[in-house]
Amino acid sequence: MDIQSRVAAFIVLIVFALVPTMAFSQITSVANEVVPTEYSSGSQDNIHVFCGEKGDLNASLIASSGAEPASFEWLKYNESSGNFDPFLNDQSGNTTSTISNLADGCYRVNVTGTSGVTTYTAWVFNNYVEATAEIPESDCIKFTLKGTLLSPTTFTYIDLSNGQPKLLNKGIQVEWLENGTTVVSRVITSEIFDPPTKNTNYVLSVTDRFDCVARINIEYISIVTKASFEATKPERKSDSRFDEAPLRVTFNNTSENGDAGKYEWFIFRDLDEIKRESAANGGVVKDSILIKIFTDSPEYIFENSGKYMVKLVSKKISEFHTCTDTFYMSDYIVADTAFIEAPNVFTPNGDEFNEKFVVRFFSMKTVKISIFNRWGKVLHVWESNNVQGFSPTIDSTPQAVWDGKVGGKLATPGVYYYVVEGTGRDGKRKRTSGFFHLFRGK
Repeated sequence: MDIQSRVAAFIVLIVFALVPTMAFSQITSVANEVVPTEYSSGSQDNIHVFCGEKGDLNASLIASSGAEPASFEWLKYNESSGNFDPFLNDQSGNTTSTISNLADGCYRVNVTGTSGVTTYTAWVFNNYVEATAEIPESDCIKFTLKGTLLSPTTFTYIDLSNGQPKLLNKGIQVEWLENGTTVVSRVITSEIFDPPTKNTNYVLSVTDRFDCVARINIEYISIVTKASFEATKPERKSDSRFDEAPLRVTFNNTSENGDAGKYEWFIFRDLDEIKRESAANGGVVKDSILIKIFTDSPEYIFENSGKYMVKLVSKKISEFHTCTDTFYMSDYIVADTAFIEAPNVFTPNGDEFNEKFVVRFFSMKTVKISIFNRWGKVLHVWESNNVQGFSPTIDSTPQAVWDGKVGGKLATPGVYYYVVEGTGRDGKRKRTSGFFHLFRGK
């Protein structure tokens, strides 16, 4: 360390040793926030802000003389005269003095000890944040969260350097929180679109720069509904790739906040049928709706092949509004077109494999199966004018298949002939025929 640095350090130590204890006296508080004044000139004072309720006098100030006993003369600024008037004279000889239950304003203290008099000045404000909240409007599209701020947004203090008033902005911020956590708006009066389908709690949170807070709870009573459903079809048995007509579909209503007994289901006609009608009538379709159903979770049988769209309308009825919501399926319900398939060989030999001649048909309404020997003699006939799907038919009606017997006796191995004809549930006539082989060897 050079000689100049050593000298400077020594001087600092001497100054601190000579400065009296009174130099460390000050004004403190338990305020929520302390900010400096913004006088136009001269030294600045502190502003002590205390949070509380409207009308509370929470402000207090503490003057300290350090370790030296002192007397404390408290004064309050008189805005009318521009002078400081006596407020409290504390001659206790303590090292601290506290004044409490203070009204807004500027306070000064003269701290007198054996080493002299030191003066300090501070402003105090009893701050509060107060608001109200309500939902004055609510309809099927939106509702209004309305807040009203009841506390002032600024404080006014006096610039002691020139006697002019100055504003201290409270910096108020507003948030509306859904269920107390999710911010939905930062505007004190807000319109909320797409209202929730459940009664929901909203909190109006009002804060300022001094950490004063007001929180008001209000409940939104839902008057809206959200339509939705799921379609359940039976397990595919005839063909794992397609759904067969007649197709039984169960609609599971998963709507939110709808009124029981007020649901409307719209099942539209086959899409291709609608297109054909539109093309034939210059783009005009007389009625695209196949049927309307008024129940909560219906079951419907699509008797014919086609592509069908389904719509659900959910309703919520309140005192002043009837709110509705519509839900369409994301895809069509397809009952596939009719077809017939027959094997070209079967082996009724007792090995439990390929024991019966089974003509497979799909989405048929009427079916007639005829089997002939090589000379044209009819060996087997089965006919139905109301086919309810291939799998149920073969399971419930053994007569639908040929077991390779004629009059209870085993038919001779060889070549046979079949004819299958009927009407599909797409409205079209179907016919197929051909030869097949009967083998009995193992």
